[in-house]
Amino acid sequence: MKKTSSFSDFVSKNKNTILLLLVCALIFIGGYCLAKPNAEESIPPSEYSEYERAKITAVLADSTERDETSDGGWRGEQLLLAEILSGQYKGETMQVSNFVGPLYGVPLYEGDGAVLIISTYENGDHTATVFEFDRMIPLAVIVILFLAAAVIVGGKTGAKSLAGLLVTLASLFFILLPSLMKGAPTLPTVFAVCAYIAVVSLAILGGVQKKTVCAMLGTVSGTALAMIFGILAQNLARIDGLRVPDVEPLLQLRQTGTPIGLTGLLVGGIVISALGAVMDVTMGISSSLFEVSAANPELGQKELFRSGMNVGRDMVGTMTNTLILAFLGSSFVLILYLYSIGLSTHQLLSSSYLSIEVISGISSSIGVILSIPITAFITAKALAKK
Repeated sequence: MKKTSSFSDFVSKNKNTILLLLVCALIFIGGYCLAKPNAEESIPPSEYSEYERAKITAVLADSTERDETSDGGWRGEQLLLAEILSGQYKGETMQVSNFVGPLYGVPLYEGDGAVLIISTYENGDHTATVFEFDRMIPLAVIVILFLAAAVIVGGKTGAKSLAGLLVTLASLFFILLPSLMKGAPTLPTVFAVCAYIAVVSLAILGGVQKKTVCAMLGTVSGTALAMIFGILAQNLARIDGLRVPDVEPLLQLRQTGTPIGLTGLLVGGIVISALGAVMDVTMGISSSLFEVSAANPELGQKELFRSGMNVGRDMVGTMTNTLILAFLGSSFVLILYLYSIGLSTHQLLSSSYLSIEVISGISSSIGVILSIPITAFITAKALAKK
């Protein structure tokens, strides 16, 4: 009886949050149904390749060695015996080659896991080579350590943040990416999914109450401003998603019939990268103002807004640095290469590489900076007594 009463109290206390999350769950299901790829019947090819897991059972030959000219990277070739652990050839032991170079592959030893490329030919013969070291278990360990740290240090709030992260990943991989591959307009789709992620994540984290609703409105406004500034910046610089690194395979897909929108990918990436920082800032300001108002309920809108701006100014420096350094860090190898070849100032500043990094970093920072006065104003308006 007590458990039933406790559950009823929980539902009664959090009915708005539960209702919002149920609506969001229905939206997710609808979005997934619209975005999922259409089932197409196709004739299986007579020759094909599969990627399957295997275990190395013996090293038959090994010519790998350290290459000092490649900063100690491995180079050479191995001949191995591998037991197939998945797929149609599971249980079979095959002789495989492992080609190793500074930019690809690592030496493998008896007992190591590997992923093989198994090629099956029209006459039924099949051969295999090593694709890569099997990193499934190491990555699983890394993820488990992250989850444990989040829950141990963050407690219930850490667990809620992980639930929000799960929603984020599901929204990106099951709605956003499939929708873009089916030809959905890039920027509206990215923005809609990011707004959905913000609402659900903040609802999970803080429930549906004034504080989180103010943070939601501030987050959506901040990401919208980051998107608008990104569009203006790319038009000024005459550059778009077609100049983003690694876009060439997507261009080939476009030319073979996949209706993916490419020009909006630059600003779409800006919106996604800005979302986390904007959520952090808006929730921080909203929470701070609620604490200030609780300590002094008689404060007016102007005083609360001023307090919010003071809190926000302290965040600007660190958050802007975080975003700029994140973009520069992700392109650190490219920046080092550009520096090494001694480009002139005019050549460097006019290059698409630098322009993309500048636009991405500054547009995301603009979204963070402008979300501060917006969230402070919204929260002060909601809390002001006079």
